[in-house]
Amino acid sequence: MKTLLMAAFAELLAFTLLAGGVARAQVKPGDLIGKDNASKVQDLVSPGNYLLVQQGMQLNIIPTSKLDWPPPFKSATEKYSSQVLLNPDGTLKNYVAGQPFPLLDPNDPEMATKLMWNYSFRPLYTDDADLRFPEIASYVGASKDLEPLSYFTVGHFAFYNNVGRIEVPPVPVSPDFAASGIRYRFAFYPFLEPEGLRGYGLIRLRHMDPKVEDNSWVFNPQTRRLHRQSPEILADAIGGLPGFSGGGGGMGVGVSNSSPNVNTIDPDSYFGFSAKVEDFNYKYIGEKEMLACVHAKFSPEKACPTDGGHTICPEDWEMRHLYIVEATEKPGHGFSIPRRIFYIDSEGWLITASDQYGQDGKLWKTLVLYNTFRDRPVPDAQVAIYPYKRIFQLGLVDANVQDRASTVVFMPGRHSPEKECWYIDMGVVDPGFFNPNTMENAGH
Repeated sequence: MKTLLMAAFAELLAFTLLAGGVARAQVKPGDLIGKDNASKVQDLVSPGNYLLVQQGMQLNIIPTSKLDWPPPFKSATEKYSSQVLLNPDGTLKNYVAGQPFPLLDPNDPEMATKLMWNYSFRPLYTDDADLRFPEIASYVGASKDLEPLSYFTVGHFAFYNNVGRIEVPPVPVSPDFAASGIRYRFAFYPFLEPEGLRGYGLIRLRHMDPKVEDNSWVFNPQTRRLHRQSPEILADAIGGLPGFSGGGGGMGVGVSNSSPNVNTIDPDSYFGFSAKVEDFNYKYIGEKEMLACVHAKFSPEKACPTDGGHTICPEDWEMRHLYIVEATEKPGHGFSIPRRIFYIDSEGWLITASDQYGQDGKLWKTLVLYNTFRDRPVPDAQVAIYPYKRIFQLGLVDANVQDRASTVVFMPGRHSPEKECWYIDMGVVDPGFFNPNTMENAGH
């Protein structure tokens, strides 16, 4: 681990020298950035995020603080990372647990792909996670009293990993992996409101084999039927799924559709990027000192009062050392978002922002991710308390910059009966929860 720490220090020093003092001088702790002084951060946030600041999103600038990995993740990285390699097609070889590539060289032609695998196996959660009662609010145009056009609450947003497990038995690999080839299972159900979508749900199974696309099922309470979904649908705004209206190919949020359940977020954008890594080609753009929210102070987060609720604000933002990576879909795919630019934190390995380009090549949507670093997801937690600080995602904004529409995810929800919300690597998630039939039964 000493070698890894020395490498991390060298990387941090390189970031500081490359970034220089010009950008840092533009803002200082204590500054409040909004539309009136947005130009101060034009070079410190992504182009899409900058548009949001111009529209009223406020940033409260605080001093930079460090993000540490959970001790079990550090130990797993030390134990297994030296054996990990990239296959010629960019897939992983010999991965077991921890971060695949802790030592990076910007001159490495595979740098971008390694960055994405580091993000994919980030320390946010490794074994299982259950986010309870997240709330999703969507806004279009001007809103009154921060009231969203549509509003959703969901029972569970859950993961179960078969690979890379380091805390909850079975470790480091579940026996199910050898039989199924499934890397992880994801479930997003049941919808609790609005009443018309009560019982709606989504299950997604990610395979380790790059040739096997995700297996996904949706239960639609309007038809009371369980059906399969294609990967291309999951790359579209959730409006592409039954019961919603949404975007597609950069064509807007689709508010003219008959469904009142407007939404801009696509399942491939959960946590910044949830698509299959192998479906894209990656280009390393560089590294830069920029602003990001990684020590958020509010939980639940607050709808931004200065932009009509389209984002979360004011929150604490700080200067961070970020990697910038461009992702472009590989030939043979028809994703509605064929190109994305990611801003990845070099310590926490979380995506802090992402700009998304539609099939017409124009900037279509931008993501803002709000994270914090502490030993509990909410200050008054009684159960979800950890022996060390870890990262919690508290909010996400998916904003359509063409139509002035946005979807805001609150994690935990502002009206949730379960305020602790995040249960990470605590063994609370049963693999049976990810059975499509279980989802269907919960939805009836």
